[in-house]
Amino acid sequence: MKRFLIPVILILLLGACAKNKTYSGVEDKLAAADSLYALGKYSRAAVLYDEISFERKSGQTAYALIRLADSYMKINRFADARARLEQVTKSFPQHPELSKVYFNIALCHFEESLPAQYDQTSTIKSIDAFRTFAQKFPSDPKFEEALVYVRKAQYKLIEKKYRNGYIYYKMKDYSSALMYFDEVIGLGNTDDLDRMSLYYSSLLHLAQGNKEAARGSFDLLSAKYPSSKETAKLKRKFK
Repeated sequence: MKRFLIPVILILLLGACAKNKTYSGVEDKLAAADSLYALGKYSRAAVLYDEISFERKSGQTAYALIRLADSYMKINRFADARARLEQVTKSFPQHPELSKVYFNIALCHFEESLPAQYDQTSTIKSIDAFRTFAQKFPSDPKFEEALVYVRKAQYKLIEKKYRNGYIYYKMKDYSSALMYFDEVIGLGNTDDLDRMSLYYSSLLHLAQGNKEAARGSFDLLSAKYPSSKETAKLKRKFK
């Protein structure tokens, strides 16, 4: 029993020493953090980067904050990452990596955004943040990628409108439902949300006895989506 306990105790002591390792200075600690990050040990790297970022006299504070944010993003702690990045913009407004900082702030907002059926505050913030990045850094290599994210976020907001319309449709609040569906249709897109909004718009106008408006929605639906099952369903009603 004693022979078994001794190796276990040694292992525990070695582990404790590793966790409580002392560093000769900021550069030594930074090198250790970078090594942990390179090995994919982001949580452990974050601890060291965080310690360095609090050493305000260090010339590596900004670098540590950015790498701390990188570490948090790797483990999906986007709110924490964004807070550190916003700190960089305030404390180091001339930092050479500022374009990356602004892009990642926007990306964190985007990743924090909820599915379309929920509150879209973070989605709206992501659009604003990506636009800020695009305005500040129009020649940055990530400019086009930022625009792609803006379009994705905008589509989520459109989906939110469609879902609101569908909820009111189910609640038989036809006027409110039509308001949301009309907003989606008014964008002039050609996609699933537009197709379904035209379909429900036609049904709702029929339910309200507005045959002319119903016919207008159906004509647009059949012109844009002639082979869709929604067009086929409504054809029978308009024969």
